[in-house]
Amino acid sequence: MARITFGGRELLRAARRFEEGLLDKISDIVYETARLIQTQAKALAPVDDGSLRDSIEMKMLGKYNAVVTVGVHYSIYVEYGTGIYAQNGNGRRTPWTYFSTKLGRYVTTEGMRAQPFWGPAVDAGRDYFETEMRRLGL
Repeated sequence: MARITFGGRELLRAARRFEEGLLDKISDIVYETARLIQTQAKALAPVDDGSLRDSIEMKMLGKYNAVVTVGVHYSIYVEYGTGIYAQNGNGRRTPWTYFSTKLGRYVTTEGMRAQPFWGPAVDAGRDYFETEMRRLGL
């Protein structure tokens, strides 16, 4: 019977290589998850003049941190709706009138229906991240 020994320095080197490889894979998963969220949000965002879609950006903050942001101030109204159509009944109950610079006239409205783009994108990203981490055994 052959005797195989593996320990000391060899074991330590193998463990370090394994750890480095695992950490690189985790970094890749973080990047891919953030990119997926950005891509999905852009695909689901309603387009009028394109500024909402164009404001969705992804940035890596180190090897294991990423941020996906939506830069326009009105994105929350698109996501959750306004007026009588606001989700969870949090909107205004009476019609209102405002001047639309785009139309060049006054407009009366009761609100806008929700057009979710952010929540579904984050859900898809969470599912992807959890699946990939399970594949790594984590």
